[in-house]
Amino acid sequence: MRAVRPEVRNEIRLGLHYFQSSLFDAVPQVYRRLRAGIERVYGEHPDYHGVQLSPFIRFGSWIGGDRDGNPFVTPEVTRLALTLQQQTILQEYIRRVDSLIAELTFSNRFCNPNWAFTESLKADNEICKQLFCDNPRRFEDEPYRRKLYIMRERLRLTMPALPGESLEESGHAAAYTDEQAFQRDLKLIYNSLLSHGDGDAAEGALQELIHLAETFGFYLMSLDIRQESKLHSQAVAEILKQSGDADDYLQLDTEQRLALLDDKISNGLAKPLQRERLSEESRKMLAVFDLIAETQTSISPNAIGQYVISMTHQASDIMEVALLGSLSGLLGLQQGSWFCRLEISPLFETIDDLKRCEEILKSLFANPCYQNLLNANHRRQEIMLGYSDSAKDGGIMASAWNLYQTQQRIIDLADREKLRCRLFHGRGGTVGRGGGPTHQSILAQPKNTVNGEIKFTEQGEVLSYKYSNQETAIYELTMGITGLLKASQGLVSRVKRERQDYSQTMQQIAALGEQQFRTLTEQTPGFLDYFYEATPVNEIGLMNIGSRPSHRTKGNRSKSSVRAIAWVFGWGQSRQNLPGWYGIGSGLANWRKNKPGRLKQLRTMYQEWPFFHALLNNAQMALTKTNMTIAQKYADLCLDKPTSRTIFDMIKREYELTCSEILTIAQLNELLDDAPVLQQSIRRRDAYLDPLNHIQLELIKHYRYSGLSEEQQELWLTPLLRSINAISAGLRNTG
Repeated sequence: MRAVRPEVRNEIRLGLHYFQSSLFDAVPQVYRRLRAGIERVYGEHPDYHGVQLSPFIRFGSWIGGDRDGNPFVTPEVTRLALTLQQQTILQEYIRRVDSLIAELTFSNRFCNPNWAFTESLKADNEICKQLFCDNPRRFEDEPYRRKLYIMRERLRLTMPALPGESLEESGHAAAYTDEQAFQRDLKLIYNSLLSHGDGDAAEGALQELIHLAETFGFYLMSLDIRQESKLHSQAVAEILKQSGDADDYLQLDTEQRLALLDDKISNGLAKPLQRERLSEESRKMLAVFDLIAETQTSISPNAIGQYVISMTHQASDIMEVALLGSLSGLLGLQQGSWFCRLEISPLFETIDDLKRCEEILKSLFANPCYQNLLNANHRRQEIMLGYSDSAKDGGIMASAWNLYQTQQRIIDLADREKLRCRLFHGRGGTVGRGGGPTHQSILAQPKNTVNGEIKFTEQGEVLSYKYSNQETAIYELTMGITGLLKASQGLVSRVKRERQDYSQTMQQIAALGEQQFRTLTEQTPGFLDYFYEATPVNEIGLMNIGSRPSHRTKGNRSKSSVRAIAWVFGWGQSRQNLPGWYGIGSGLANWRKNKPGRLKQLRTMYQEWPFFHALLNNAQMALTKTNMTIAQKYADLCLDKPTSRTIFDMIKREYELTCSEILTIAQLNELLDDAPVLQQSIRRRDAYLDPLNHIQLELIKHYRYSGLSEEQQELWLTPLLRSINAISAGLRNTG
């Protein structure tokens, strides 16, 4: 357990740790195994040296870029993240080039490098004079070692300095200007080795380094930037007021905003912007866009990923970001031609926004200015879907179904608009936040929505057991790739259309489930008091597990304010786990009530429809981790006993109903009978978890209700926080 709350810079370094501990070794192995599998099935081509795989694995992050609700993510922190990422990958390249210098000791007397390599070495003469000034004939008879030595020194000269550090050679003329130059040098050596029959040397450590260079470039991973929509609106309103373009921007409706933003992006502000007269918040906002522009030049065009707009509610939310980007030269008109170096991704995360997303996107795509930006960006558009907040808003069943339908509507619209659309799935680590086995989750996506590419989040809580070592990292990457290949079958063959009757059934069940969830969470008196008293969510907020606050607005105890992570974390600790299953039982039971024939249809859906199968299987996992006996003890912590009893009884009834419905439909005797390894794993952990929960209950009672002084409370707080940490480890997830 951490003694102090981590700063964002600590989180950045922790994220980078997984590359050093596993991913740098795992990624080349995944490519190697896939290539071997292709050659085993299809055979080798006689005219080519093995199957040449284009890089198709990409990594991204928003650690250091996600400022949504986190005031500690400043432009300086984002710059630090980008610098550390570049340092990490360049250090890995230098380490591997060092190894190759010791390995590729071929002499001119025993091999004949090809013409392209020889010419490249000659072209390096000027660099050689600088690097070999003390010994100009170094490695003269060993061409590959000489070339690799030059490459290593050029990498060192490319290394960026951290803020406060000084690298004398930074900006040196011999440094690599871009990642493509480094990749070309590696491939020159590779092709030259093949030319004189030394394929084994080419296919070893050198090939692995080529895979790394093609995957990670000089930036390691694309850093996404995220910010909430209302903050963009406030900054734009201030800018337009200062420029004399609009005194009351926030009072305009969506169509009026779109027309104004279109004009300002196309033609510029009425008066030059005086940044020094803007508020600190607006200056910081613009500084982020300046940093994006700078990074694309100084590191790589790929170093910055998407600009994600959380809580996107209308088309103008996207155009506001476009205007802010235009002020930093990231997009606009240049000599009569449009350019766009900023990719903007709207994030739809509430049930209402998911339902309205097609309407919002139609309005956006109808805007002439945005169409010009799409054309300038090769008609690429990424759209992010929020699993966490939608599940907190309307329950797991309504969330899952609305997300499913949203994907279909988005892809249909993208096809009509002739867009290359990629969906970004913002999944959490737990079932209540869209989590679940990666392979199964990809296959559960709607037909023809995974068109050869998919992007999804891996939460910090699951990184340690997925990517702490090379073997598990290879497994996770492989499962994701195979799921992607299977889900993309529609690109090469006809796939069965979605059954309309299944969709109609799911629409009705989801509505019934959402009604049950909202009845509990929004219409039951005292429910939020129950949440704060029957779970350790307040104490969780005191843990040093992340830099971001647990609530969007400090002191606001509403359901909309509490973050999805804290929401799921609290219910999980108290073994109620309701975000992962509440509403499913009522939805299923009420739909088939007094209609015996409907059970057969549900069983057929479970067997034939990957989406429905995955939904019920994930709910089984959440239900198995639920313990109503222990949950009742947490309910007893509430001060209003009659109200807490009423609420707990509602939760317990829904739990029993959900278990019964799923077992009946899946035709199982016990939960997870069809996944015995997972079932046994959870049962084994229960032997440790149950006592930990009882210990935690006693600690909460003493901490909250014993009338202790602040100093005495601190004595009870430490073991209480340790119990939260221990239970999280046993559950294998938090939020």
